[in-house]
Order: sequence, then structure tokens, then C-alpha cells
Amino acid sequence: MKSIIEKYGHKRITVVEGGMTRHRSIFNGLKIFPESKLSSCPLQKPEVVIIHDAVRPFVEEDTLLKVVLAAKEHGAAGAIRPLVSTVVASSADGSLDHSLERSRYRASEMPQAFLFDIIYQAYHQCTDYDLDYGTECLHLALKYCKTNAKLIEGSPDLWKVTYKWDLYAAESVIKDTLSQQVCVTTDMKEDAVQLGFLLQETLKNEVKVHLNVSENMSFSNGMEELAWIKEFAREVKKKNILVYGLLIHYNKDDPKLQETINSAAAIISALIKDRNPELIGQLLVA
Repeated sequence: MKSIIEKYGHKRITVVEGGMTRHRSIFNGLKIFPESKLSSCPLQKPEVVIIHDAVRPFVEEDTLLKVVLAAKEHGAAGAIRPLVSTVVASSADGSLDHSLERSRYRASEMPQAFLFDIIYQAYHQCTDYDLDYGTECLHLALKYCKTNAKLIEGSPDLWKVTYKWDLYAAESVIKDTLSQQVCVTTDMKEDAVQLGFLLQETLKNEVKVHLNVSENMSFSNGMEELAWIKEFAREVKKKNILVYGLLIHYNKDDPKLQETINSAAAIISALIKDRNPELIGQLLVA
């Protein structure tokens, strides 16, 4: 965790040692605020605390805002989703005992938000059994602080990354939601404008095209002059930016110009979709 924080330059993060269970880890995180007054830790007790888990990485900002505002009003709030399967209870011999009416129940998800004093008090009062076997923070607020949480309908992207195959689904979601932009860099302003326009038209607004006119580099001195692309790609990859080179032969009088543009657009779409790190710094030709 500390290496990730250092790699991406996060400044407002305090790492707290986790516990043996979910609730004990959360309690450790909550205790850092009151205890910070007795140490050199400069943290201030918040009005509202958000509890979330890393296995739901696609939470939307709007969902966070809704649960925080609801927690301020009601003391506690949490995201929910409709059940996709019927829940049944089995008897001791493995037979069906009863089933729940699915329309009346919801799946409790994350994020959840609480007034700090409520959730902190709930954890201080709960039993060791709660800490070792419990999984629902909203239930602790209800059980020990008589706080009825407001339930907020969450987005479909709140599903848990639990199994190996979920990683492939998560990767697909990331690729679909990442910014789809292309920057056209050229040493000729007129060509850049026209080329950018043609690419945008061909890509049918699926990809946003930016134009960058540089007077400090020339693209007309041969392929050996473009070696800087590899070095540049290596540097920016450290910041999770993937740079690919695409050489487009542009001649507005060329009768096959649209064919070249179509080829360039297809390559751009494939690069953005796949985001293959093995191709960074490579010069492709349309």
C-alpha cells in the first residue's frame, strides 16, 4: 500500500494496520482520529466518515455524494442494489426451509457513510462476537445507536470483484470507461486541422481528437528522427500514460486519402480498446 501511495504521489493518506476481520479493520481506521490528538498525527475528526472496500473499485462520485448527504441528515446511509437471485434458507438436513420474497429485499453494498460520532460509538459498544463475525456496519449503527440508515439505490457498477473471472470483467469496465482521446501532433498547422477533422469524422465522435502543432520537431527528415517516441513513451508510462506512434501519410490531393484515414481510425480505435503496453513507443503506419 505504501509503495502505491509513493508511486502516484498521494499526499492525504494515512495507512492504518488492519485487523483480523472486516469490523476490526474498520475500527482500527476509526480510532486513528481521536487518538491523533495524543500523537503527532495531524488528523482532525471528520463530521462524516465514508466506509468503502477495494473490491468495489467502480463507485461513482454521485453515489458518494448521495450517501454523504443522506448520512448528514439521517446519521447513516448506505448503497443498495436489487437482488438478482432468490435467497433461500436450508434446514439442518439440507432441505429447503423457506425462501425470501425477493422484491422486499435488497443487497447491501458499499459505500456507506455515517456521522463519525455514531459509528465510532457503535464500534465501542459492540461485542467481540460482532467484531469477529459481523459484516454489516449499518446494522451496528442500528443495534447500538438506534440509527435507521437511509438506503440509497446504487449503480450497477458496485458489484464486487471476488473471483478470478471478475478480474477480466473489471479490466473490460476500465477500458470502456477510460478517457478515449487522441492527440494529433504535426509540424504543419493547416494539415493538423484538416487531419484532425477527418479523423474525428471517421471515428464518429467515439474518440475525441486534440490537435498539437509543434514548431520544435520535424516529421519530414526520415524515420530515424522519430526515435524520441520510444524514450518519451517510456517516461510517461511511469505515470500510467500509454503513448503510441502512428505515422499517417497525409496528402490532401491523394485520391486514396480517405482510405488512409480509415486505416488510421481503425488502428486508433484498436489501440484505445486494447491499451496494450507492449506496443508503447512503437511507430505504426496507417
